[in-house]
Amino acid sequence: LCIIVVAIAGVAGGGLFVKKIIDNSPDITPDDVKPQGFTTLVYADDGTTEIERFVAAGSNRVYKTIDEIPADLQHAFVAIEDERFYEHNGIDIRGIMRAMAENIKTMSFSQGASTLTQQVLKNEVLDNEKSISRKIKEQYLAVSLENALKKQLGSKDAAKKYILELYLNTIPLHHGLRGVEAASQYYFGKHASELTLAEAASIAGITKTPSLYAPDMNEEESRKRQLTVLQKMLDLGMITQAEHDE
Repeated sequence: LCIIVVAIAGVAGGGLFVKKIIDNSPDITPDDVKPQGFTTLVYADDGTTEIERFVAAGSNRVYKTIDEIPADLQHAFVAIEDERFYEHNGIDIRGIMRAMAENIKTMSFSQGASTLTQQVLKNEVLDNEKSISRKIKEQYLAVSLENALKKQLGSKDAAKKYILELYLNTIPLHHGLRGVEAASQYYFGKHASELTLAEAASIAGITKTPSLYAPDMNEEESRKRQLTVLQKMLDLGMITQAEHDE
């Protein structure tokens, strides 16, 4: 009886704790997660020759719509960061359970199971504080954001495309780079639309630990991570064996 009473009290207390966090969460709209800072490009009179660019701190970003970002680059990030992105509603329950099991096993609490939606919120709305309350707030807002976008854009597919677009324009990729277009120009000297599959996998691999996996920081570790991304894409059927091998 004592165990049952304690269990009930624990569940009730946990419920009140979560409710308090949700009640104190900020009210956000789809407009709140749009990136605010961008790189300003200055062109010559011919309209094509770039002569200068101005970058504010933390805003080295050139925004690209999802249609301007190649499928291989989209798939590379989804594969390595959130393989069930197109299925979940903002939070990945299976990922959360896996992360909990791994954290208990290692007692490191290093696994977070953040979805791409959660990462957009962390990058543009919330801070990087590591706490249970911030994680709960992030998960609640992720579900709220996806629901709001589904209503605004008319379908889950459209909402997912827009969230992926936001993610690919906000993800930090070392050296103050924000988003895949700025990273593509910095690391490979080309637009994101021109990246090869190998280059796309290399950029997607940076996210785990940018200071370690950026191509110009540690070539060997970057290469290992690139191969991990390619293998994950193969396992998920995003590329063929021939594309992987090439």
